[in-house]
Amino acid sequence: MITINEKIVTHIHSESYLQQYAMARIDHQSLVFRTNRPAESLNGYWYFTVDPYDTGLRANWPQERDQAYWQKDTPWDYGWDEGDLTPVPSCWNTVHPEYYYYEGSAWYARRVSYRPQRPGERVFLRIGAANYDTKIFLNGVYLGRHQGGSTPFCLELTAHLKEDNLLQICVNNERSIQRLPGRNTDWFNYGGLYRDVELLRLPPNFIQQVAIYLVPDGSFSTIKAEVEVNQAMQGVAEEIVTLSIPELNISVKSPVIEGRAEFTVEGQPELWSPENPKLYQCVITYQEDTIQDRVGFRQIETRGTELLLNGKPLFLRGISVHEDDWELGKATTEERIRQMFADALELGCNYVRLAHYPHSELAAQIADELGILLWEELPVYWTVDFANPETYQDAENQLLELIKRDFNRASVIIWSIGNENADTEDRFQFMSNLFRAAKKQDPARLVAAACIVEQDRLAQVLDVIGINEYYGWYNPDYAGLVKLLKEWRPGKPVVISETGAGALAGYHGPVTEMFTEEYMARVYQQQIEITRNIDYIRGFSPWILYDFRSPRRQNRFQQGYNRKGLIAEDKRTRKLAFGVLQEYYRRRAAEGLSRSPAD
Repeated sequence: MITINEKIVTHIHSESYLQQYAMARIDHQSLVFRTNRPAESLNGYWYFTVDPYDTGLRANWPQERDQAYWQKDTPWDYGWDEGDLTPVPSCWNTVHPEYYYYEGSAWYARRVSYRPQRPGERVFLRIGAANYDTKIFLNGVYLGRHQGGSTPFCLELTAHLKEDNLLQICVNNERSIQRLPGRNTDWFNYGGLYRDVELLRLPPNFIQQVAIYLVPDGSFSTIKAEVEVNQAMQGVAEEIVTLSIPELNISVKSPVIEGRAEFTVEGQPELWSPENPKLYQCVITYQEDTIQDRVGFRQIETRGTELLLNGKPLFLRGISVHEDDWELGKATTEERIRQMFADALELGCNYVRLAHYPHSELAAQIADELGILLWEELPVYWTVDFANPETYQDAENQLLELIKRDFNRASVIIWSIGNENADTEDRFQFMSNLFRAAKKQDPARLVAAACIVEQDRLAQVLDVIGINEYYGWYNPDYAGLVKLLKEWRPGKPVVISETGAGALAGYHGPVTEMFTEEYMARVYQQQIEITRNIDYIRGFSPWILYDFRSPRRQNRFQQGYNRKGLIAEDKRTRKLAFGVLQEYYRRRAAEGLSRSPAD
């Protein structure tokens, strides 16, 4: 038995304390299909305690006896129910002003009552996202660790549950070059349990994952479904999965072979598009488990420099957006997501780039309903340790968690595997492997990345080339842009994934003065004039819809914000450039409607 003195010496002097938490990694393989499943919310107020020196992990706070303070016979540093009551989901930076810039560990704790509802029930904890490194303890026992700040993860609790339980979660948001994103970014590093925390009650054998899509063979009539099941008990029931799509008169069965079932069926679905965001109710049943999802069927592809949706040429009239709110930070609500899409639609968009990390899963669900195309992205951003195998493992896991989460969302047409990385050999291999992983997991979407130079070797690999260029802002000479676009022969569709300029809302002056709304509007006018007739440019998503927090930007106009938003951080005040882009998109939409299919 470890004495108190030995414990104190160990946790004070040992710098290998994290090794005991390195195992039991939680990754995409344990992710459970969530859409429309009944769930038991654990949102609400949790006890919250910051731990800047990792004392809790060093001394293993969760193993301390659960006693009232007057019953303890030695001093203590932590009481699970002695912290601040903090809402979940939320970011500690916005809830607690004193922790605005805090980076480190923090502990969340609450009691969870449990009563089984059926024999053989299995219970999973699902966390929508926590930034960044999350360790989970139940009744003093360490159960697992997840890395990745924007994707969901699941952990089975069944064997550890009692009638009354103490759930403790340690979340750490420290930046590191080995993580994704790395240390240096252009957005705010929020921390906390900032998406939903839930319990999923499932039967012994259940549906783990479902992917339903239109096979991209040009027929627009072949529907495929791939189902993965989780089996705790075998031989007790027929190993059959059933898929039905009532509106298409589809009802088919498939045997389960090595934990998987596949269907390929013919149908004549109305094709999903921005003009007709048609969704079909799909029902999948396996033994006692039934799930439902509303799925749209569409085909996205490239042909030379063209981008085609359902076989028809497509121009992406878009805007980039961060998941950032002046009040909620990285946390969000359905109301705020709908407002973001309403602002994009007012601008004339048919497409939104969700940068630079996976946004809330609600965004893709709402985009399906509204008919808005999405580019979803991994935080492989700026300086990354591309030679480190663990960094790649992190990136691939976040990619697979994102794809599994949003596979059935017709609105998502592009997976982006990164943004603005230098073209090195290590980076080329890293990103090429991510491209292959995305295509293997999802054969029905395009893969892109936002590059900073047109000579980037990664452009040879990608389906769609994203280019971030800031002529008129970081590079004041537009001649370079004219020359680049004239001489470049990409052979693939190109999206101007970023361009723009900054302005402080309400600050006016001559068109030559930076940070005025007039200067910003002029940059948009020039960009539109130069790029609008380049035939291989098939999309435009300027930077950005709203001003957002960025601690690296501290001049008198920015004051901790990136001011390139077409709308100020209040999400109401439009800048002059909003109207410039809006008018351009109105013209492009009218031109598209006036063309014949042959054009």
